[in-house]
Amino acid sequence: MAVVSLRINGATREVDVDPTTPLLYVLRNDLDITSPQFGCGLAQCGACSILLDGKEVRACITPASAAVGKEVTTLEGLPDRWAKQQKLSPEVAAKTLHPVQQAWIEEQTPLCGFCQSGMMIKATELLE
Repeated sequence: MAVVSLRINGATREVDVDPTTPLLYVLRNDLDITSPQFGCGLAQCGACSILLDGKEVRACITPASAAVGKEVTTLEGLPDRWAKQQKLSPEVAAKTLHPVQQAWIEEQTPLCGFCQSGMMIKATELLE
């Protein structure tokens, strides 16, 4: 075990984990960030997708140590990411979703919702 410092959704968080632990487990089990889901565990389905320095990665096979010194963005962090990119005031930012999230709502995209987080993360990466 070691203390690993991670920058997640704009905040620095420290966790005492084995650095080889998959980032997905650290996010869900240690930090209570629930949008990345465990799907296949083989990086095939994308349910565990996150942005790592703006690039989509599969958190189920990415060790926590690979995120040290990088910015991790999950679905929960997309609104803040957008607000910073657009230089929105704090008042406006507090009421604003990321455009991808807003489009998902407007188009009533979700079915069961299990893999939707990963799809929104990938769509964000593609659009950026």
